[in-house]
Amino acid sequence: MSLAVAIQMDPMDSIDIAADSTFALAMEAQKRGHGLYHYLPCDLSLREGRVIATISPLTVRREAGNHFSLGGPESIDLATIDVVLMRQDPPFDMAYISATHLLEHIHPATLVVNDPVHVRNAPEKLFVTHFDEFMPPTLITTDAKEIHDFRKKYEDIVVKPLFGNGGSGVFHVSPGDENLNALLEMFTEFYREPIMVQKYLPAVREGDKRIILVDGEVVGGVTRVPKDGEARANLHVGARPEKTSITAREQEICDAIGPSLRENGLVFVGIDVIGGFLTEINVTSPTGIQEIDRFDGVNLSGKIWNAIEERYRTVPKVART
Repeated sequence: MSLAVAIQMDPMDSIDIAADSTFALAMEAQKRGHGLYHYLPCDLSLREGRVIATISPLTVRREAGNHFSLGGPESIDLATIDVVLMRQDPPFDMAYISATHLLEHIHPATLVVNDPVHVRNAPEKLFVTHFDEFMPPTLITTDAKEIHDFRKKYEDIVVKPLFGNGGSGVFHVSPGDENLNALLEMFTEFYREPIMVQKYLPAVREGDKRIILVDGEVVGGVTRVPKDGEARANLHVGARPEKTSITAREQEICDAIGPSLRENGLVFVGIDVIGGFLTEINVTSPTGIQEIDRFDGVNLSGKIWNAIEERYRTVPKVART
């Protein structure tokens, strides 16, 4: 099978080829003989009912500083492409949501991964609330009194924007911290959305585990240990990746959410678990597969492409006519 694959993502020159999951997916697709194309989200248009993108042929290489080549750009109807990987980084804002609406016009005849409708309906910090039996105590609100009451009950809390990403805007408010009111004023100034508040989990000092699911099945995980003096366990803010295994509790969580992911076309998903509690379900542009590959000697990109190719084979032919 040779597929035409368009990757909707950020600029190629900005990625870290040693860590970027999209780069790993592109390398695997190229290895399988698929034709690659690249375009930015801003290159996407809806013209008289057709979804048009200005795309460039893409070649990738695992050579630092020389990791890609782009051919000349051309405007094409994405209905002529077999697979679109929606892989631009969050934030999950109105631009992101708009892109899902445009791509919805071509899916599933052109297979969009992940399914744009369900990406739109599954923002990380809201989708997870459908599995609240696995979550730490959580509050989502704009009401300052509710937040203060929550703090009185749990004392040690984390405050974060509902649609943030990469650890941006995440604050640990310890029992003696006097900055909560100032934080709420700042959140109110910069965000119109509700705030997410959770009980602080001390287990984060031992690491925040990223677990990858492919078509609803667990394929691996990596523990991200925050650096000293840092409450966030995101790799790009200095957390240290460590080899890990999946516990019985984590498998229970994955077994509970897996069927929903599979049914909703969420092929490549990363969940975050701290101390046995589910904190996020990442469906927009999950990361972590290269770290897991190195620790476990596996090829998660291959597993993801196996799932994509199988989904492509099973799309009814009428959808492509």
